[in-house]
Amino acid sequence: MQISDKNKLWITCSNDIKSQVSETTWNMWLSLIELEEIQGDTVLLSVPNKLSLERIEKVYKGIIEESLAKVLNTPISLKLDLRSIEYNKVQLNFEVSEENSQNSRKVNSSSQNSGSTSSLNNISDENIVINPEFSFTSFIIGPSNRFAHAAAMAVAEKPTKAYNPLFIYGDTGLGKTHLLHAIGNYINQHFPNFTIKYVSTETFMNEFVDALRLNTPTAFKRKYRECDVLLIDDIQFMENKDSLQEEFFHTFNSLYEASKQVVISSDRPPKALKTLEHRLISRFSSGLITDIQAPELETRLAILTSKCQRENIEVGYDVLEFIASNIKDNIRELEGALIRVSAYATLYKQECSLETAKNVLSDIVFNGNQRQITVDLIKEITAKQFNLTVEDLCSNSRNRPLVMARHICMYLCKELTDYSYPTIAKEFGGRDHTSVLYAVDKISSLIKQRQAVFEQVNTLILKIKGEGTA
Repeated sequence: MQISDKNKLWITCSNDIKSQVSETTWNMWLSLIELEEIQGDTVLLSVPNKLSLERIEKVYKGIIEESLAKVLNTPISLKLDLRSIEYNKVQLNFEVSEENSQNSRKVNSSSQNSGSTSSLNNISDENIVINPEFSFTSFIIGPSNRFAHAAAMAVAEKPTKAYNPLFIYGDTGLGKTHLLHAIGNYINQHFPNFTIKYVSTETFMNEFVDALRLNTPTAFKRKYRECDVLLIDDIQFMENKDSLQEEFFHTFNSLYEASKQVVISSDRPPKALKTLEHRLISRFSSGLITDIQAPELETRLAILTSKCQRENIEVGYDVLEFIASNIKDNIRELEGALIRVSAYATLYKQECSLETAKNVLSDIVFNGNQRQITVDLIKEITAKQFNLTVEDLCSNSRNRPLVMARHICMYLCKELTDYSYPTIAKEFGGRDHTSVLYAVDKISSLIKQRQAVFEQVNTLILKIKGEGTA
């Protein structure tokens, strides 16, 4: 059969298969299949990686065989093989928007305008940056988030021209912050003259309080009212804070009237923010409101596979399916579970098998009587584990063993609770949130490299969740 004939045949089969599966399934597992050859009644297809091979063999082989038999008008036998492409170089064909993913520079979200920066001498600038890894390219699309992604993309492509304000809501760990950062990254790349500010509501509040304390309200107002795009995260933390709501109301109006873009995230829709002023709810409702739901199984599998690709993690499909089937409501927990399993297998020189995954993630799978986890609980158990006191963990001591314990404790607070970096920092003696950022990054790296650190963290997770002996 000629190459052109093979291509036409596979295009016909592809269209038939597409009509039988979801878009997520097609883009995730089937879109990179290639028809290699037909020998008698045997059709050889190639796939780019082992995960795809395992998934197709287990779930979709029958659909493909039926489609090929229908097009060829004869029963066929299907064989699958791997293409000679290194796994970590495969470009998985997720449904993503066109974007230059080479944009790796971090954007200072507080300001890109040196003039406005110089006017903020007395304001605490948290120096939060827009994370270049949170792009539209790295955002995995599924039925649960498709509309939110499309709305965010529309805003990024045409700031203030599409939806203003854009209000995105959903539970913790589903991708709201990712979309805010993706908007910032896209606008920074395509509209380099725009001033972009990303800020959490908690940081906005802290800077507002500092401005009042230092008598610098004018500089604070200029900082947030002279930007072109304001991305504000977790607006629900403005509830019950009347003076902060008053300030943000005027900030919002100033930006809106000047045709500047505002994007807001929350864990609830505007009308469910009961103690927020009605005039703010009215402003938030004047634009587009969109939600993100918990991802379904196929999307969770796509997220895990994307994580494997980005971090060059080699793991069987059965392990990914086990993780995706047991962690359903939080993407951070989903990816964190994959890292724990991968780190364990690497450190103990074991195969990253299903049995390994079940062993490492026993606290997730068998958690019927899981206790409520708080920062205080984490500090108490961590201090006891390291023969320290909670006061030690919150002190300014730079003793090396104590610093390691403090960093592990901060890491666990971020992994096991929904608290923000600034909130966690406050719980450790009023530190700056960058201390927590550093601790989380450091421990995330060390658990993959040092067996002792992995064991300490894993033991603490079990004890904190009530599975170990506290």
